[in-house]
Amino acid sequence: MGSQGDYIVKSKEKDGECKEVSSEGKVYLKETFYISSKKNHVFIVKLTDVGLCLRKEANSSTKEQIIKINDIVGCRCLRSQKKPRGRAACTCSSSVPRDKSRVSVEDDNFLADESDVSAYLYVYAYVFKKSLRNNCRRERTVLTLRFRSYDKFDDNIREAQKWRTTIKRLMLYTGDVLQLKSAISAEQKKLLVILNPKSGSGKARELYQQQVAPIYGEAEIPIELHVTKRANFARELVRHKHDIFSYRGIVVCGGDGIYYEVINGIMEREDWDDVFQNIPIGIIPCGSGNGLARSIAHVYNEPYEPKPILNAAITTAKGKTAWMDLVRVETKAQIMFSFLSIGWGLISDIDIESERLRYMGHQRFSLWSLRRLIGLRTYHGKISYIPASTELLNATSAELPPPNRIKHSISCNTYLTEEGGSQDADGEVITLETANDGFFDTIDRQRLDSFYSTTSRKTAYYSVAGSEYKSINGSIRGDDEDFPDHDKVQDNTSYATSNPKDVQVFGPSSSLPSLMSPVPGDWVVEEGDYVMVHATYQTHLSSDVFFVPSSKLSDGIIWLVIIKAGVTRPALLNFMMGLSSGTHLPDKEHNYFKVIPVTAFRIEPTGNDGILTVDGERVDYGPIQGEVCSSLAKVMVPEKFVKSL
Repeated sequence: MGSQGDYIVKSKEKDGECKEVSSEGKVYLKETFYISSKKNHVFIVKLTDVGLCLRKEANSSTKEQIIKINDIVGCRCLRSQKKPRGRAACTCSSSVPRDKSRVSVEDDNFLADESDVSAYLYVYAYVFKKSLRNNCRRERTVLTLRFRSYDKFDDNIREAQKWRTTIKRLMLYTGDVLQLKSAISAEQKKLLVILNPKSGSGKARELYQQQVAPIYGEAEIPIELHVTKRANFARELVRHKHDIFSYRGIVVCGGDGIYYEVINGIMEREDWDDVFQNIPIGIIPCGSGNGLARSIAHVYNEPYEPKPILNAAITTAKGKTAWMDLVRVETKAQIMFSFLSIGWGLISDIDIESERLRYMGHQRFSLWSLRRLIGLRTYHGKISYIPASTELLNATSAELPPPNRIKHSISCNTYLTEEGGSQDADGEVITLETANDGFFDTIDRQRLDSFYSTTSRKTAYYSVAGSEYKSINGSIRGDDEDFPDHDKVQDNTSYATSNPKDVQVFGPSSSLPSLMSPVPGDWVVEEGDYVMVHATYQTHLSSDVFFVPSSKLSDGIIWLVIIKAGVTRPALLNFMMGLSSGTHLPDKEHNYFKVIPVTAFRIEPTGNDGILTVDGERVDYGPIQGEVCSSLAKVMVPEKFVKSL
């Protein structure tokens, strides 16, 4: 890190103020800390728009470290508590591990230690570290700053709160001040979490409690947790949620199946477009396949293994969003919307028939693949499609912008100034510094010393005020033992179970002819025997099936992968073995393998013996067609990670 922080200059701002600027970025706050147990150890901590810059000066040597804003998930102000005495204090001490510092949140019911006027700021970050195999992974780091510059606790906590508020605003700021103000107002909203306890090998409850709830606690995100009780529970929940706009987002804990339910439940609302524009949907991969979560991580260079749930929890806590394509799917019996894939043949057979081995987790796919390879099947039918245009293919290096829509205004009576800022209704210029009542101001004055310490011990997780645990149409007794950190709220709301085929579906209208009408003359049509036809719009079908490496979240393309009958078993075995690395398709043109970028397609199987799937869910066997709806929904995504860092 060398002398990165040595170069500090004064730059004159528009209003005549001088603001401190360093090579790490604009400096908002700066403080000097000491360690009481070590002489000649000084820590200069600067908060910039890049992150927390730590400079250690000890015995004429210096060492620097930067904790980036993008890696910080939250921060909390705490105060020392009195050491519990006797049996009466047991209820207080039980929630604090013995190896933890004796600090508590301000509004906890702990007795404050009046003799210690210090205020503590805990900053929780998950920074990238290189493992022995040169792979990047996130590791938890907790930075503790002790403020004791003043003789009164109220003064010290005011300083700690200023740092905390500034950090949290910088975490939300993306360059647009109006979006910052909107994000600040969204901070108080709950996150709607829908958990499927049957996902994968049936350990979603434990995984949520151990790896997801702690992140939300550190980020101080209030949540409303619903545990599914049956098939289509999540679908009915979001369809009937009258207060859905009171949430900052929806997070599903499970596999791709429950995400499919949420997407289609929203499409059964008249206000579906407003929901998709304003409510992002995130996913915590607790299922067997986890194709969407793996695809998001791949597109944004976010390390997936060895802690996919931890990384996804951080992604949903940070709240960054991106547009994602959906595909409108039509069968004889129903209309639905897909985010992952549509399959006919080999992969769909493996997906559905291996359900009996669900207890094995994702390993069930590998085992059943061998069985289907030995007993290879072929299917006869007709395939029709519209090839993607050259212009669309050339644009796939970057995701397409969202479609033109009439959007709700973020704020009223505001407009951009020529200088690039914004003005409110009174004509006052809004900048990053003024967007939060002065919390971003840099105050230069003489400071006393404070204490600095750092730790990365496991923390005790506290529930966030306002969080709820809900179990709709079922008693929470006996179901909530895995969720001790959430308030238990009985919800007697009853939703009648309904068949999705009998529910009205909204969404964008189709531009294709009806399923039973002939395809137009400009479509490409072919007929024959096939081992597999699979249409996908994500990079991964599951966590270990790297199906279409060039796919993007919103490129406006459906990738049609076709394997014709007559392919040899050795060639098919190479195809199956190459799925994990994305090397399954031949480099040169092959008689039996074909990959076609399309914008719409139709599959018309012959006979009634076969399996069709949409996002891994089985649908009625028969004619099916799909068309891409570009950038229709918002999905929660991580910050773009640059591997060279």
